[in-house]
Amino acid sequence: MASQNLTEYERKRLENIRRNDEMLAALKIHSKASEVSAAAKRSRVASKSYTLKSEKKPKTETPVVIRRSLRSRGMPPDSEGLKDVALESVNVTEKSPAKVLGPLSMRDAYEGDEFDRSLVEAIVGLAKKEAHSHALNGEGIGSCADGNALNVVKERSVGASCDLERRKEEYKVRGTLKLESLTLDSDNIARVVPSRITTARFFPSSSVKMIVTGDKLGNLGFWNCDSVNNEGNEVHLYHPHPAAISGILVQRYCLSKIYTSCYDGLVRLMDAEKEIFDLVFNSDETLYSLSQPNNDANCLYFGEGPGGLTIWDSRTGKCTSQWVLHGSRINTIDFNQENLHMMATSSSDGTACTWDLRYNKKSKPSALRTFTHQRAVHSAYFSPSGRSLATTSLDNTIGIYDGVNFENASTMFHFNQTGRWLSTFRGIWGWDDSYIFVGNMKRGVDVISPVHKKIVRTLQSPHMSAIPCRFDAHPFEIGTLAGATSGGQVYVWTSS
Repeated sequence: MASQNLTEYERKRLENIRRNDEMLAALKIHSKASEVSAAAKRSRVASKSYTLKSEKKPKTETPVVIRRSLRSRGMPPDSEGLKDVALESVNVTEKSPAKVLGPLSMRDAYEGDEFDRSLVEAIVGLAKKEAHSHALNGEGIGSCADGNALNVVKERSVGASCDLERRKEEYKVRGTLKLESLTLDSDNIARVVPSRITTARFFPSSSVKMIVTGDKLGNLGFWNCDSVNNEGNEVHLYHPHPAAISGILVQRYCLSKIYTSCYDGLVRLMDAEKEIFDLVFNSDETLYSLSQPNNDANCLYFGEGPGGLTIWDSRTGKCTSQWVLHGSRINTIDFNQENLHMMATSSSDGTACTWDLRYNKKSKPSALRTFTHQRAVHSAYFSPSGRSLATTSLDNTIGIYDGVNFENASTMFHFNQTGRWLSTFRGIWGWDDSYIFVGNMKRGVDVISPVHKKIVRTLQSPHMSAIPCRFDAHPFEIGTLAGATSGGQVYVWTSS
C-alpha cells in the first residue's frame, strides 16, 4: 500500500539501491571489509601488549627530573625556593667565550669603532703626578716608569694613611658629615658598562674622581666623573675577560696598573704605560673574589673554587700558599687597617671569619672568630678604624660586631633578597665608623648607624631609575659615594 504512494523519483532511488546491493554481493565487498577490520583490530592488540612488556629499569637509576617554572608551581616570580648556590652560580654556568691565555693589547680589547688613547694618556699622567707627589712627601722612591712601583714600601703606606687622616681632620674642621647634605646631581649619572655591574672601585687619588667598574660579561668600564665632553660623560669600555669580573684592584702607588679577576679563573694586569692587559694568573677553578693587603703590594689574595684561598706573589709569579678555609665560595676578602695581620672572609656556607695571618708555611691561618648566619654571607668588611666588622647575609640581616675580639654581636633586619637578576647587596663602611651604606629594593640607599643598630636615613632621588647594589666610597673625597646597578649605571652621591 505504501509503495503505491511513492513518487516516481522515490521508486527510481529504491531500484538503484537494490541494484547496487546485488552488485556488491556479487563482488563480495562486505566480506572483504570484515576481514580487513578484524586484521586491524588484532594488530592494535598485539602492539599494545608489546609496549607494556618493556624491561623494568633498575631502582638505582637516577630519576628523571621534570623542570617546572615558578608560575606552574603556583609560586611568586622571585628567588624564594632557590638555593643560595643556584642564585650565585647564574653567571658561572653561562656559556662564555674561550679563554685567551696570553697578553691582550688594550687596542684589541677596546670596545669602540676607533681606539681612543685619551684614557691611557690620562691614567699615565695621573700616575706620574701621584708618584711625584709621594716622592715630595717623602713616601719612598720609585715610579711606575722605573718598575719599582709595586715594591713593598712601608713608608708609602704610612704616608698615605697620614694623608687620609689629614684630610679627615680638615673635613672635621669644616663640620662633620651631615647625611642630609648628600645629594645626587643629574650630571653624576652615567651608564659605564652594558651589563650588570659586579664590582666598582674609585681610583685612590685625591686629584680625580674616576670610577672603574666590571660587569657580568667581562667588560671593564672607566668613567671620569670630573670630565664631561660635548656628547656627555666620558666613558671608556674594554673587554679583557670572557666572563663576569669578580674583583678590581687599582694599585695605590702606581695608578697605571690595575688587577682584575674573572669567574673563568683569569687574573689580568692592566698596564696603561704598556697599553696591555697582561695575563698573570690562570686557574681551572672560578675566582670569586680578589683583595690585597695595604702593607704589601706584591701579594694578591684570591677566593678560588669552593672555599679556597690562594696567595699569589707578583715577584716570583707563583702561588705561595693555598688553603681551604670555607665549605663554599669566598665572596669577599678584607684586611684590617689597624691590625695588619688580621683578615676577614665571607662565604656562601653561611659564615664569616676573622683570621690571623701570622702563620708558617706548613700551616694555614688560624680562625680567630666565626660569625654564623642562616644563609650565605655576601660580605664582611672591617670598619676604617678596624674596631668593628659588618656582614651582609641572604638571611635578611646586617651583622655588626665590635669589642676587643669582636665579641659584641648584634644583628638587625634588612631585606637582602635581590633575586637572580640583580647583584647581591653588600653593606660597606663610609669614611669612618659612623655609618654603613647598603642598597634597598626601593631604588634607594639605606644608611645604618652601628651605634643605634637601625636605619637612620635612606638616600633617595628622582634621578634614581634602578636599584643600587654595589657601592664604593671615595678614599679621599669624604661624602662621595658611588652606587652601581644591574643595568650598568653608576650613581655618584656628593656632599654639598
